[in-house]
Amino acid sequence: MFDQSFLDFLEYKVCDALEGSGLWCDGVMSPRYLKDQREIWLTAFVGKDGQSKYKLILRLGDKSLSRYTRNLDIKECWPEDDRQGWFDIDPANALMIIQLD
Repeated sequence: MFDQSFLDFLEYKVCDALEGSGLWCDGVMSPRYLKDQREIWLTAFVGKDGQSKYKLILRLGDKSLSRYTRNLDIKECWPEDDRQGWFDIDPANALMIIQLD
């Protein structure tokens, strides 16, 4: 479910992922594109000033896809803090990718 609560949650989780990089996130806008129900494209404002426009792609795993298609909360599908490879950022192309469970 993409309500304001989830967008706020996503903003704080992106800030956590960016910790130590000198970048931060100042907000995430509602989904603008859904591709084959496996990718949700959003816009995030990221950078040293938090105002550069980035494409944020949420890739849905089996659990998050199941919950999303049933309009259920997908916060619980967020990867564990110690898991590797769930977050990727490409500042040169203003792109972030997050893989959910």
